[in-house]
Amino acid sequence: MAMAEPASAGTTFSSLAEPCADAGNRAIGPVAKTNAHWDSLGTLSSVQRTIEQFLNAHPFERAPWLVVGYGTGIGAWIALSGPWQWAAWISLCAAAMVIAPLIAREGQADHLRHALIGMALMLAAGCAAIWMKSALVGAPPIAMRETVVLAGRIVDRQDASGGARLLLAARIAGVDRPVLVQVMIPAQIDRGDLVPGATIAASARLDPPAPPMLPGSHDYAFAAWFAGIAATGSIGGPVTVIARAAPAPSMRWVAAGLRDHVLAHLGGSAGAIAATLASGDRGAIGRSDAEAMRDAGFAHLLSISGLHVSAVIAAVYLLVFRGLGLVPWIALRVRLPLLAAMCGAGAGVAYCLITGSQVPTMRAVAGAVLVLGALALGRDPLSMRLLAVAALFVMLFWPEAVAGPGFQMSFGAVIAVIALHGAAPMQRFMTRREEGPLARLGRQVVLLVVGGLAIECALLPMALFHFHRAGLYGALANLVAIPLVVCVAMPGLALALLLDPLGLGGPAWWVTGRALDAVLWVAHATASLPGAVTTLPAMPGWVYGLWIAGGLWLALWSGPVRRWGLVPMVLALCVWVMIRPPDILIAGDGRHVGITGLGPDLVVLSPGQGHFARDQVLEASGMAGATRPLEDWPGAQCTHDFCALALTRYGRRTVLMIAQSHRRLNEDGLAQACAQSDLVIADHPLPAVCHPRQLLADGTLLARTGGMTIDLASGTIRTVAQTSGDHVWHHWP
Repeated sequence: MAMAEPASAGTTFSSLAEPCADAGNRAIGPVAKTNAHWDSLGTLSSVQRTIEQFLNAHPFERAPWLVVGYGTGIGAWIALSGPWQWAAWISLCAAAMVIAPLIAREGQADHLRHALIGMALMLAAGCAAIWMKSALVGAPPIAMRETVVLAGRIVDRQDASGGARLLLAARIAGVDRPVLVQVMIPAQIDRGDLVPGATIAASARLDPPAPPMLPGSHDYAFAAWFAGIAATGSIGGPVTVIARAAPAPSMRWVAAGLRDHVLAHLGGSAGAIAATLASGDRGAIGRSDAEAMRDAGFAHLLSISGLHVSAVIAAVYLLVFRGLGLVPWIALRVRLPLLAAMCGAGAGVAYCLITGSQVPTMRAVAGAVLVLGALALGRDPLSMRLLAVAALFVMLFWPEAVAGPGFQMSFGAVIAVIALHGAAPMQRFMTRREEGPLARLGRQVVLLVVGGLAIECALLPMALFHFHRAGLYGALANLVAIPLVVCVAMPGLALALLLDPLGLGGPAWWVTGRALDAVLWVAHATASLPGAVTTLPAMPGWVYGLWIAGGLWLALWSGPVRRWGLVPMVLALCVWVMIRPPDILIAGDGRHVGITGLGPDLVVLSPGQGHFARDQVLEASGMAGATRPLEDWPGAQCTHDFCALALTRYGRRTVLMIAQSHRRLNEDGLAQACAQSDLVIADHPLPAVCHPRQLLADGTLLARTGGMTIDLASGTIRTVAQTSGDHVWHHWP
């Protein structure tokens, strides 16, 4: 349709010129050029008219795009590197707002003009908002690793396997104000009085917050910057308590009491998950259970966020609304939807406080409160406009959350559900009709399955982008796990806690334990299925952006035009499936090196050291196998100091030499070995006599570039410094 209108406009201008031609006026020279000029203006007017008609026909679908623009502005600030680029972005948006009123006379193309002004305003506002928050809360990281005597007040404590993480407000040399420092204290020297509010002193080894270990890996330095954390590290000696915490009850005290009470009644893995649901503390969950839950697509069940908050609020809302509705005197005098909404909101806030007031939980509570407000006002609680308001509310307070998987996956799931239920075929399928109970049950089961598949399709690319792996059977497995947790385990846990003071909680504890045992069984069974987990190497950001843009277009518009969203999604998918894993992965510390293409497993140096670093290398490789020591590979030649390996890829032979020790070597022998190698890797600076044929990736280079990946076919090297940008939370020499 849009292609036909310019031709129509051109025909109209030609017909207007015909009387002039009939009168003997010949359209030659400048006159012909003038007609061509008017034809181009007619085409432009037709495009404007087409867009104007489209916007006029979709009045309720335009508003969410303003929120998308706000989020895009935040993403632009993260993607761009410095103040000059941020200022240029805002200036371009301001110029667009100035130019937009000039595209047509007043009263013509008003919707288009307003859309351009509104979108430019939101693009600029998003960039300015996160820029302002960065300036207000960001704490410059320390310059280098140092060992200091740390004195400060404990702000937060999180129990973890092998010890606890303490967040301290402390003073560091060279910084003129107290900063936040996160340190790990081993279980051997941990004490019961190291709780929030206590002031302590201890010797600690501190590092700047870590950048991504490899291109595409999690950027802890980014998260630490917006949390105000200037250093991380570990306590290595005895802790002196300078001032004890005031013995005042707090929500943390309540959470610790709940955790201990739950663990006392439910043991094993089921008790660990129940303690997580009650207190938000995941420290008791075993590694194997956590991995099985992740690979089965149940990781969201272990993070107190939208699912759990919604379950608590919905339960309280229904209990108050239905329960008080049975009392005629109250039902006739009190506006029950408003009262139930207030009680539900209070329950959600209390649950958020008890479980630690983590940012994902607070985001979920904020969104749930907006839904409750819509219910109290008699509005549709599940609409794109309301969801856009919730997303805008979150981005106003936590703009940095836009880059994280929690924000993207939680809102992505809800967008998928709303878009699916708003589609015309689904609305026809959901229409009430005369049918038997069996047919009604079957229709509801189909709705659950289709909804689960829609959510899985929406979340799968997000999981692969952020974690490089995702469970393929999560949609079906969650149809079993979510009802068990939301409808059985959580109500049973709440009932057990309420009945325990009366000594009647035994049956409720039994039901809760059996439900969580069933969830764990489903998790382990699903994770052990062939092909249960799909993995992909790190995806370029622009490919992921294409997919998200297409998905939003597909979800936010209605009618045939939404199908255009499939174009960028298909393009992104085509590029995505063609991405090969890099041949060599070198972590930023230089100690963890992975080599792909040598079978189903990832060949690594030092496989038994640093589980976290090893897992990061395995995830970035996009391989689903295990890790295999380099010295066990048949083609590798290893000594105490180096491992050498020849790789033949794409008709080319590449010789690698990887350092294993820090011993001082004979320089003549080192120079000869380096000269015979194409690539030399070391976690420490090597002497200047080492000159490999292609690349020396030693401690000196890695300090400037961070981790890197190497593709031998194209010779492409991607580094963390290149992909992360020159941001204030990174210090590249």
